[in-house]
Amino acid sequence: MATLTISSKNYSSWSLRGWLLCKMAGLAFHEERVPVDDPDAKAELLLLSPSFLVPRLVHQDVTVWDTLAIALFLNEVFPDAGILPTDRAVRAHCLSISCEMHSGFANLRSALPMNIKAYYPGFKVWAGAQADIDRILAIWRGCFIAHGGPYLMGATPTLADVMYAPVCSRFTTYNVPLDAACAAYRDRIMAWPLMQGWIFDAREEPEELEELGAEF
Repeated sequence: MATLTISSKNYSSWSLRGWLLCKMAGLAFHEERVPVDDPDAKAELLLLSPSFLVPRLVHQDVTVWDTLAIALFLNEVFPDAGILPTDRAVRAHCLSISCEMHSGFANLRSALPMNIKAYYPGFKVWAGAQADIDRILAIWRGCFIAHGGPYLMGATPTLADVMYAPVCSRFTTYNVPLDAACAAYRDRIMAWPLMQGWIFDAREEPEELEELGAEF
């Protein structure tokens, strides 16, 4: 059986993405948790440095880490899972917005860290993070126009929805105002059965890293 190494289900957006990809692929896997007091895991969760420890997938004789690498690997092994669209132009769009999330939006990440258990109504979003939010909403609206919804690339979830799923969680936690179409998409992702499975586990997770919530 494959092994997926992750860290906190409440706080780690990259772990969520790797886990969703494995579930989408239909891969049978064992979860291996890195303790949150591990120095590298703690650095990742506190946004102090990038961490390549999680997510990490071991499948047969292959070890692959980094969310995009895992996505591309699983798309090769499970081509019928729908991780990437089959149409070349749609696939290019999917990869473009996925890579933009992978490499960007640093202000959003630091100002609105993932915290599934928390809820902060009336949270003040400063200009840097708001610019990231505005760009994300423009991406979503462009996808709805280009592909018709209800997911970013059309009728079914793809890598793009996995990459933006933690953003939907953040928008929920911090009560970020959204237009009707974007709010409906956020709610759809949060209600996605795979996402609900992760959320259930996150809410049951012991609070082991109090420092993450210290500023809120």
